[in-house]
Amino acid sequence: MIRTGKYESLGFGSLLIVGGLVSVQTLFPTSFLNIDLLHSRAAVIETLPTKIPFQVPAGLEARAAYVVDTTTGEVFYAQNSTTSLPLASITKLMTAITAYEQVPASTVAKIRANDIVQEGDSGLLANEQWRLKDLLDFTLLVSSNDGASALASASMAFSTSSQDTAVQKSEFITLMNQKARDIGLVDTYFTNESGLDVSSTTAGAYGSAKDVATLFSYILQKHPEVVEATRYERINFTSIDDFRHPAKNTNEAVNAIPGLIGSKTGLTDLAGGNLVVAIDVGFGRPVVIVTLGSSEKGRFTDTEALASSTLAYIRQN
Repeated sequence: MIRTGKYESLGFGSLLIVGGLVSVQTLFPTSFLNIDLLHSRAAVIETLPTKIPFQVPAGLEARAAYVVDTTTGEVFYAQNSTTSLPLASITKLMTAITAYEQVPASTVAKIRANDIVQEGDSGLLANEQWRLKDLLDFTLLVSSNDGASALASASMAFSTSSQDTAVQKSEFITLMNQKARDIGLVDTYFTNESGLDVSSTTAGAYGSAKDVATLFSYILQKHPEVVEATRYERINFTSIDDFRHPAKNTNEAVNAIPGLIGSKTGLTDLAGGNLVVAIDVGFGRPVVIVTLGSSEKGRFTDTEALASSTLAYIRQN
């Protein structure tokens, strides 16, 4: 016999219906049933809110993307997130953190003649001297290949007996790859400090969107000051030799992305357009957004769209 709203003894077991939920007790006498507990659990189940899913923006150009809450570890969105792709100048994040952890921020870095023969001219001068932290900030902000070269050489000048810059850079790149292994980047490998393509078929660095997010999260957790400069549109730098270097962020969306904590761009023929950003979604809660393999402009629109979806997801849930 079954009745709604109360139980009736059925010998050694009972069947209970509460608010449309059926609970069966066949192993214990009815005296062991806790009716109040059953009522409360049924109410919780019936009123449990449904989580609104992350809304994936339409028309994303990126070959790979990853959105992760660095506080909770929740992955909001992943698209080809473990596929190893050319990193382009996102490589300079590893260059920066490796240099920063290798020598003091006050170390004097000298710009050598072979540093400024790198592709692109960011305005650095041969024999010019910089405080390492200033050069690091400048390098990330304008994505200076010259600066990355100088950071690599300067970081090894005190830890190797060789004065050959090629040897110094080779040893520095070894440290970059060791750092990648240390922090769990399983899809990442560096062959140079800038991310420039080595040839028409080989990139200077490869990594996955998930690995890029892990690297950026590591920097935010351990040394957030490393990427602090990249939240600004423009900064004026002055070298030790009193040469002034106005610098503009290569991230064109720097003012369009709300709560921006830091960012790094990348662009080469093999990579296409890359971008990683961290945004604060409230109460010191960083979310890292990575787009790889987009177009030069698409990396910005992709990231802006993913940032909007992220903020909407946080508000709704």
